This record gives sequence, structure tokens and C-alpha cells, in this order.
Amino acid sequence: MTGDVGLFGPDSVTWKLHREPILMLGGLRSLYLQALHPRAVAGVAQNSGYRADPWGRLMRTSDYVGTVVYGTTDEVRQAASRLRRLHARMSATDPRTGERFRIDEPDLLRWVHVAEVESFLTTAVRAGVDLTPEEIDGYYTEQLRSAELVGLDPATVPATAAEVAAYFTAMRPELGLTRDGAEAAVFLTVPPIPGHWGGLPFRLGLTLGPARWAYFGIAGTALGLLPAWARKMYGGLGWPTTDLAAALSVRGLRALIAGVLATLPEQYRMAPLRRAAMERAGLV
Repeated sequence: MTGDVGLFGPDSVTWKLHREPILMLGGLRSLYLQALHPRAVAGVAQNSGYRADPWGRLMRTSDYVGTVVYGTTDEVRQAASRLRRLHARMSATDPRTGERFRIDEPDLLRWVHVAEVESFLTTAVRAGVDLTPEEIDGYYTEQLRSAELVGLDPATVPATAAEVAAYFTAMRPELGLTRDGAEAAVFLTVPPIPGHWGGLPFRLGLTLGPARWAYFGIAGTALGLLPAWARKMYGGLGWPTTDLAAALSVRGLRALIAGVLATLPEQYRMAPLRRAAMERAGLV
């Protein structure tokens, strides 16, 4: 008998997409995209401890996404309830107008949601994950369930590729690179990396060791995967050659990750949340 497989299940496009480790890069891309919304990035800058604990925040976000995708119905509801309660206590000041606003405003939640799911999907497709146009639309439609969890009315959220493209077109006049956005982008590109030197803890963020150069390449690929209009806002180029270079890079990263995973023992090749979901579905 199949157990509780949560919101989606093994026949969903969501499970097909999120089994791909390259979606970690999609998460980074989404942060660069989200930072172009002045209010959204101000809300993060004024409420988040990402500068003090960037990797902890990243892991908590990753755990939330993994729970929504692979958790049981109760696990998903509990995680979403915690997130809504957290957001409900937060507000920020618009640096352009001085207006105080809640960070759980529907417009902000919608921007974060669309930027995230579009980034996951775009990264996967550019990396070579084979999805039909129907599956692409299906993923957006399935993710309305995730949007509802954070408090959005699904009827107000883009549910197909065409609707997402139209949404971005409508949003572009509201977007731009603010000081908060620039600082967030620099932090994403040059974050502190925990490490050790001579037995003493330190941060590799001040060095240019192999880990730093490798991360530069990953961050550069995430930026290159942004739409041309978003790259221009960051002062980059919207040339098609940038798109080609990013596509080649992300395909190479996907192949590299697959090669590394293939060398690991079976129990380490699958994220624990996914393995538990697959076991409940009777697939492992």
C-alpha cells in the first residue's frame, strides 16, 4: 500500500524535476532574480540574518523546499504554518519612499514564488532535463499548491509558461538594482566559506583558494542563466553568447554532479527527504 506522498507524488512533474541535484543552482539563480525587486530585497535585508549565517539560512530554505516537495501532508502543513507565522511578524521600510510594509504582502510573496519556480524550471531545462511543453506548464500549475501554502490565492499566481512570461513583462517597470539588491548580489557572489587553517576556524571568504574559484564559476553560471533583461539590470550583457556560455556551463555542472554521485555508496546518492518519500510510495 502506498503511504502519504504529500502534495505531489511520483507521477508529478514536480518529483521528476526536483530529483535533479542541479536545482541547487536554480535556487541560487532565484536569489539573484528576487534581489531585483526593491521591496522584496529590502524585506530580506532588514529582517534576515543571511550575512551572519548565510549557509544556515540556505540550509533552512532548502529544507523547507524539500519538505514541500517530498514531505507528508502533515509535515508540509506544519512547515508552511511556521513560515507564515514567521512572515506575519516581519515588516520593513521601503528605502525609496520610507513607507512601512509587511513582508507577507501578496505582491511580494508572488514575486518570490514565481522567481523561484521559474528559476528551478529554467535551470533544469537549460541543463538538459527533458521536459515537454505540457510538462513545463504542468510544473507551474502544480506549484500553485506551494503558492497557496505561503498565503497566496492560487487564482492570482501565473500557472503556465505563457502566464509567467507575461508576469515578468508586467513586473519589469517595478524592478531595478537598489543598494540592498547590489549588496545582496555581491554577497551571493562572494559569500564567506567556513574552513580551517592550522587547526583554527576561519573564513575562506578572504582568500582566493580553489573553493573560492569553484564557487565563482557556479555563481557566474547562475547569473548567466538569468534573462537578458535581468543581466542588464546587474550591469551585465544581454548577448546571446552569454546564454550559450551559461547553457554549456550548466550542462557541464549537471554531468559533473552525476559523475560524482555515481561514485558514492547507494545510501548517499539520494537526499533523505526524497528517499523517505520514495519509500512511502513503495518505489525503493
